[in-house]
Amino acid sequence: MKNLLLLLLALLLATGARAHGGEDHGDAQPNAGPVATTFSVAALSEKFELLLRYEPLEKGQDADMRLFVSDYATNAPIKGAKITVTCPEATDLKFAVTEKSAGSYLVEGAFPANQKYSLAVQIVAGDQADLMLLSGLEVGKKLPAAAPLAATPSLFSSWKNVLLLLGAFALGIVLTALFLRRRRVEAPVSTTSPVVYENQA
Repeated sequence: MKNLLLLLLALLLATGARAHGGEDHGDAQPNAGPVATTFSVAALSEKFELLLRYEPLEKGQDADMRLFVSDYATNAPIKGAKITVTCPEATDLKFAVTEKSAGSYLVEGAFPANQKYSLAVQIVAGDQADLMLLSGLEVGKKLPAAAPLAATPSLFSSWKNVLLLLGAFALGIVLTALFLRRRRVEAPVSTTSPVVYENQA
C-alpha cells in the first residue's frame, strides 16, 4: 500500500513537470532578443563602401561616430585614407577625423539641433578619390526599446494543468480503493469443520 502511494505521488510530480515544460523561469523577464545600442547609415560608390555607426545623438553634445571605409570591389579596409567630413545642412560645423585601425576612423563633432542631418565624406586613398553622402542621421532620436515577450505561465496559473493534476489525483484514489477492495475479497476463508467428539459408553 505504501509503495503504491509513493508510486502515485511520483507520477503526479512527473505529470506536473511535463506540463510545465521542465523550465525554471524565476523572476527573469524575457525579451524579444538583443537590444540595439547604436544607429548606422551607409553609402556605396564604384570605389568605396562607407558605414557610419553612432550612439544616440543629442543637440549640443559631443558626438563620437565610427566610420568604416572599405574597397567596393574587394571589401578590403582602406588604410591611411585622408578623410574630410562636412555637413550640407550646417556648413559651419567642423568634424575631426582620426584613424583608429585599418579601415576604421573616429569622427568627432557636435550638432546644434535635434533634426535630420547628412554628412558629405571626401575620401582620398592613394590614387583613388571620391565624395560620398551619408544621409539620415537623426539627432535626438532614441533607440527603440525591446518588446518584452509574454511570460510563460506557471504550473498552477493554467487551468488545463490544474485539471490534469486533479484528474491524476482522482485516478490515484480510485486505483487505491480498487486495490484495497480486491485484497478484502481475496482474503482466505477458513473451511475447517469443527471436530465433534462422541461420548463412548
